[in-house]
Formats: sequence, structure tokens, C-alpha cells
Amino acid sequence: MASTDQIHVIVIPLMSQSHLIPMIDLSKILAKRGLIITIITTPLNAARYQATVDRAIRSGRLRIKLVPLPFPCNEAGLPEGCENLDSLPSPDLQTKFLVSSSLLQAPLESHLEKVDPRPSCIISSLPWTKDVAYKFNIPRFAYQGISCFTLLCSHKMMLHKVHENVKYDNEPFLVPDVPDKIEFTYAQLPKMMRTSSSHGDDGIDLKDIRHQFKQAEISAEGLLVNTFEELELDYVKSYQKVAMGNVLCVGALSLCNRMVKDYEEMTSIDEHYCLKWLDTMKPKSVIYVCFGSLCHLLPKQLIEIGKGLEASNSPFIWIIREVDYNEEIKKWVKNENFEDRLKGKGLIIKGWAPQVLILSHPATGGFMTHCGWNSTLEGVSAGVPMITWPMFAEQFYNEKLIVQVLKIGIRIGVEVTMQWGEEANDGIYVKRESVKDVVDQLMDEGEKGQERRRKAQELGERANQAVEEGGSSYMNITSFIEHVKQWCNLN
Repeated sequence: MASTDQIHVIVIPLMSQSHLIPMIDLSKILAKRGLIITIITTPLNAARYQATVDRAIRSGRLRIKLVPLPFPCNEAGLPEGCENLDSLPSPDLQTKFLVSSSLLQAPLESHLEKVDPRPSCIISSLPWTKDVAYKFNIPRFAYQGISCFTLLCSHKMMLHKVHENVKYDNEPFLVPDVPDKIEFTYAQLPKMMRTSSSHGDDGIDLKDIRHQFKQAEISAEGLLVNTFEELELDYVKSYQKVAMGNVLCVGALSLCNRMVKDYEEMTSIDEHYCLKWLDTMKPKSVIYVCFGSLCHLLPKQLIEIGKGLEASNSPFIWIIREVDYNEEIKKWVKNENFEDRLKGKGLIIKGWAPQVLILSHPATGGFMTHCGWNSTLEGVSAGVPMITWPMFAEQFYNEKLIVQVLKIGIRIGVEVTMQWGEEANDGIYVKRESVKDVVDQLMDEGEKGQERRRKAQELGERANQAVEEGGSSYMNITSFIEHVKQWCNLN
């Protein structure tokens, strides 16, 4: 009979922050449950996350390791060093990057032939990994880093083709057969959902890629989703029916960092100046503003955000990506004496910041977000209401969930996806007046504001309960382990 400590899981994330971060968190959770975990990625991604894995090993003597496999950028037609979606110099390369991940298949198979103990399972949604699982006769579970709400809405749209019948980009259409009345416009859909964009700029068929990923999900033994049942139960149940498979909600995965006290060992983060600054602020008074690692905003839009935050009635922490903090922004900050004017009111951080710690700090009372699913779940888990500013991919779906279904957020008002490299209106989507107004509205202590905050706090408590022993996500992890254990016993 196989025991848990003999199970060896191979985790193969898509090379993107949105997959690497939660799948490493999932790896830590599984390792904490006694499994042996090998995370397959490329050298630059391994170097980026090695310290995180090392801390996890030290915190609980976990059997988890990163294995970097060479990624031939030149052979893939990519510039050297492009091993992550956030390192691509142009959006035109995204589809080529997705397809090129298959170049890892041969070196992975060579590695698996020599690995000890023998692999028991693969977790990956990359289409070519189903062939690897078949070759080694091991089960494969797919991973989804989006919500069941998004999965269900996308499925119903594709099934009924309602989005293909609209005449205008801004014409609303109803998503059929979902638990709530949900409307989208064609302009809000991800690029891969748009029939007019069947091919990418590099000639690769986007519909074919979408089909390959869908088939990889359907052919898997089960699907692990980074959500928790209590967050979107009606959508979880509905998607389980249409998927006709083993759909297991295992999130919110980011909460594992508090469970293993990952951050407590990071002295440099504990002493991060933004946390010390938050310590000086009143409870629930600060708005946190961050748009993720891939969202690109032009200088004119950043200036509008800065002016709007300054004019608002709330103190704030504003994260600007290093790549966006260019010479034009530096010149504006200097000429306006902006940072000096903000003293005691606002804090600008260029580059990385400890988002989970900021969101869970008692002084943080709101989150302005691009609605990426990782950030959405981190906001939910921290129990803070949100201002939604979706930009691309499935982010408009997440906005609908936050604002319309969960009722824990306010829209900033954008209506179209922002295509990277194709920014409209000189790059300005939201004016400073709108930024000020929506911040003041979210942070308002009136009846509506209090109700939003109450619902957000309740969901935060449920998120934490879901990952604790006996919680829904904890039990779904148990079901996954038992499934793999049963396979090991039969083989």
C-alpha cells in the first residue's frame, strides 16, 4: 500500500507570474501534507523563486525542489532571456511564447526517466504535458488560475455563441444559463474570445491554442482550481456539472504563506518601509493601489492616477512597476515635487512590494486592483473591499464577480479591454476626477460603505476557514492526495 510520503508530484506551471506564484503555493501546501514535490521551470524563473522555495523547506523541512530545464529562446524565435510572460518585449510574442513552452517536453522526459522516486502524478495545464503523462503512465491533474465564475461564463458563451451575434463592440449581451444576470460587451472579452482575432499578429491560430488548452483540461484526471467553494458556490456547482469531471477548489492558495509563516522569516520584508509607514496610520484608512506585473500604463495615465489619489480624502500606497517608472514619470515627480507633497498622505513604491502583507495590515481599508485573479483572491482573503479597474484577459469577468455577485467592490468605469501596445486616447482611460471620486466612495463610512466592508470581512473569514484543517479547500486537497494514492496502489 502506497503511503503519502511516497507520492512524488511533478508540478509544471505556465511561465507566467499568474501561474508560477499560486502553483508554487500549491506545491508548498502539498509538501506540507507530506508529498514529494518537484517544480519544473526554466533557469531564470527558478532563480526568481529559489529563495521562496528555500524558505518553505526551512520552515517545515518540506521535500520540495525547483528543477530548471534549459529553454532555447533562439530556437523558439524569442529574444534571449524571455522565459516569462512579463519579460516579453512585445505583446505580439505572447502566442509564440505559449506554443514554445513545448520545447521543454524533451528535456522534461529525459529528467523523468532518471528521477527517483518515480513520479506519481503531474499537475499542469500545458497541452503537451498530457503526452508526457501518457508516456510515463501517470495521472495528470490540470490547474486553473481563474474563478469558476469565469470558467462557467466562458463555457456558456462558447456553447451558445452569443458573443458572435453582437453588431457593435459596446453592445451588451446576456450570458445564458448562469446563476445571475450577467452581461458583457464584445469589447470587454479576452482577445482569444474575439472571433475577429482568430489569428495572432504572429500568424498563430488563437482558436487552436484555446482548443488545445481546453482539451488538456478535459483529458485530465481532474481540475484543481484556485478558488474556494464558499466564495462562488453556485458557480462551482454549475461548472462541475458542465465539466463532467473532478473539479476541486483548493484556494485561496496565497493563504499558505501565512500558514507556513513564510513571510515571518523574511526580515527584509518585515522591515519594509511601507509596513512601518502603515503602522503609523489609522485602522482601515489606507487605499492600496496596484495593477499587477503585466499591466502597462502610459505616463499620462499614471499622472492622472497620482493626481486623483492626491486629491482624494484617503492616505494611499501606490505601486508603480519599475518598467513604467520611466524618465517621463521621474521628471514629473521631480518637477511637481510630488513625493514631498505626499508626506504623511501617500507612499509611492517603485517595483516589488509585499502585497499580501500590505492587504492584511490593519491600516489597509481598500484595494484598487486590475482584477487579476491572484490579486482578487488576495484582496478577498484579506477582507478588504475593492475598486475594480480591469484591463485585459479575464479581468472583466472578475470585476463582475467582485461588484455584481459578491457586492464587495465599486467599478472605476472602464468599458474596454486595454490591448498592450494599443493604448487608446493617448493612454488615458480614467481621469483624475474619477480616481478621486471612486476612492472617496469606497472609503466612505456611510451605510453602503459599511455593508461592503462587512461582506468583504465575512468573505475573508470564510477564505481562511476554507484552507484550515477540515475546511472545504483542505478536504479537496485530501481528495486529490487520496486519488493519487489510489492510483499508486493499483500500479
